[in-house]
Amino acid sequence: MNRLIDKVAIVTGASSGIGRVTAKLFAAEGAKVVVGARRQAELDSLVNEIKAAGGDAVAVAGDVRSEDYHKALVAAAVKNYGKLDIAFNNAGTLGEAGPSTEVSEAGFSDALAINLTASFLAAKHQITEMVRHGGGSVVFTSTFVGYSFAFPGVAAYAASKSGLIGLTQALAAEYGPQNIRVNAILPGAVDTDMYREMNDTSDKQAFITNLHALKRVAAPEELARSVLYLASDDASFVTGTATLVDGGASITRT
Repeated sequence: MNRLIDKVAIVTGASSGIGRVTAKLFAAEGAKVVVGARRQAELDSLVNEIKAAGGDAVAVAGDVRSEDYHKALVAAAVKNYGKLDIAFNNAGTLGEAGPSTEVSEAGFSDALAINLTASFLAAKHQITEMVRHGGGSVVFTSTFVGYSFAFPGVAAYAASKSGLIGLTQALAAEYGPQNIRVNAILPGAVDTDMYREMNDTSDKQAFITNLHALKRVAAPEELARSVLYLASDDASFVTGTATLVDGGASITRT
């Protein structure tokens, strides 16, 4: 407990799944949290849950494709809490799926905008503020899809999420001298709404489960603990990594 005392964090994609449980864990560990997503009602309920547990949080709803939204999230952190130490850029989308030769240009571009460009815009303003206060930690949510594993029909998702690894490395190298650490988590299958959307039958779920050495999918809380490690001073010498949190999917052939 208390690994994030006196820290201020932004969490995007916080209305559900990994983002929601990570925001709650950050708050439980002592951080003051600015939570972001499109859905105001879900953010408000999250803030209420955090406050009921003794934590401190504010919500700012908006679209991560907008650079002004990322400015507003950082401004909320500074206005309410005086600084920014941690950012978990987790908002994402599966994007248009199906045979790659049939994916529309608009669908592909939208996946890039939400999964990759939005993360760049977020980090652009987050890092600017972190440098003012002597450092910070930025964490992106990538995926094992398109890195250690490939599936048909998800080219937009794989390409956009893979791009985050290059972004992570570039930012880590550029801002390491200013004490900014930048890392990405690469989850395997996690029991979220997106996972159930991709795997909407028991046969599909059984297939995905078997890909993992642990022969199960993760709970969102398990990913949140990995994010907590990278966000905290426990990972003070960790930067530029693509951290697999995949239940052994990358090494499983049985």
